[in-house]
Amino acid sequence: MVLSCYTVAALCIRPFSGYLLDTFARKPLYLFAYFIFMLMFAGYLIAGSLTLFIIVRIIHGVSFGMVTVGGNTVVIDIMPSSRRGEGLGYYGLTNNIAMSIGPMFGLFLHDAGITFDTIFCYSLGSCILGLLAANLVKTPYKPPVKREPISLDRFILLKGLPAGFSLLLLSIPYGMTTNYVAMYARQIGLNTQTGFFFTFMAIGMAISRIFSGKIVDRGKITQVITAGLYLVVFSFFLLASCVYLVHWNDNACMIIFFGIALLLGIGFGIMFPAFNTLFVNLAPNNQRGTATSTYLTSWDVGIGIGMLTGGYIAEISTFDKAYLFGACLTVVSAIYFNLKVTPHYHKNKLR
Repeated sequence: MVLSCYTVAALCIRPFSGYLLDTFARKPLYLFAYFIFMLMFAGYLIAGSLTLFIIVRIIHGVSFGMVTVGGNTVVIDIMPSSRRGEGLGYYGLTNNIAMSIGPMFGLFLHDAGITFDTIFCYSLGSCILGLLAANLVKTPYKPPVKREPISLDRFILLKGLPAGFSLLLLSIPYGMTTNYVAMYARQIGLNTQTGFFFTFMAIGMAISRIFSGKIVDRGKITQVITAGLYLVVFSFFLLASCVYLVHWNDNACMIIFFGIALLLGIGFGIMFPAFNTLFVNLAPNNQRGTATSTYLTSWDVGIGIGMLTGGYIAEISTFDKAYLFGACLTVVSAIYFNLKVTPHYHKNKLR
C-alpha cells in the first residue's frame, strides 16, 4: 500500500499539473513542487505511524508528479528549438544516472548499518542542493494566457493519444523488466549478479543519449523511434529465450543476458527524447505542460500494467512466458507506430 500510493498519487496529479504549468508561470510552480518534494523527506523522519507514513507518501507522490512534469517543461522552455532533442537527451541522461546512483548509494548505506533516519537525511540534503540548482535556472518570461473553458484537451493532449498508446504498449515489458528481471534470472538458474543488468542498461542509455538527440533535431523523429522499436523488439524476444539458452551454455547465456541489457538501454535511450519531442511538436507552445504530462502518464500507466501483468503471468505460468507476452506487445507497438502514429504525426505536427 505504501509503495503503490506514491505511484497512484503521481499519476493522478500529472494531467492537472500539465494544465497548471500551461496556465501559470512555470518556474514558481516547479520550485514550489520541488520544495514540497524536498520537505517530505523530513516528513518520513517524523512519521510515527503507518497512517501518517502513507499520508506523507501520497503528498510525496503528488509533488513528484508535479516536479517531473515541471522539470521537463522548463527544459523545453529554455532549450532552443533547434537543439531540443539533444537537450532532452542530456536531461534524461541525468535522470538515468540519478536513478542508478540513488538506489545503489541507499543500499550501500543500509548494508553498512546506517539507520533509515540518516539515509533520509542524506536524501534531504541532496534535495536541498537540487532545489538551489533549480532556483538558478533562468526561464523566459511567460505572458499570462487567456483562460480557456475547461475541456479534456486542457488536461490530456488529444493529438498525442495515438503516440501515447504506442508508448504505453512499449512500457509494459519495460515495467516487467525493472521489477522482475532478477527473479527471472533466479528462476531459470542463471547464477550471476543481476544488479549489473541495470548497470549495463544505464550504460546503453548513456551511449544512445549522446547521439540520438542530435538526430532528432535534424527532424528524423519517427525514424529514430522506429529504429529503437526494432532494437527493443529483438531484445525482448532474446530475453524471453534465455530460459532455453541457459541450458545450452551457462556462460554464453550470461554474456547474452548482459548484452540484452545494453541493447535495451540503447533502444529505450534512443526513443525517450524522440517520443518527448514528438509530443511537444504536436502541441502549441501554451500546451507544452499538457504534452509533457501526457507523455509521462502514458509511460507510467504502462509501467504499472507491466508490474501487475508480469506478476500475474509469472504466478500462473513462468517469467519467460511473461517476457514473451511483453515481446509480443512491442511488436504490436512497432506495427501500430508505423501504420498509425507516423502518418498522424506528420499530418498534425506544428513544428
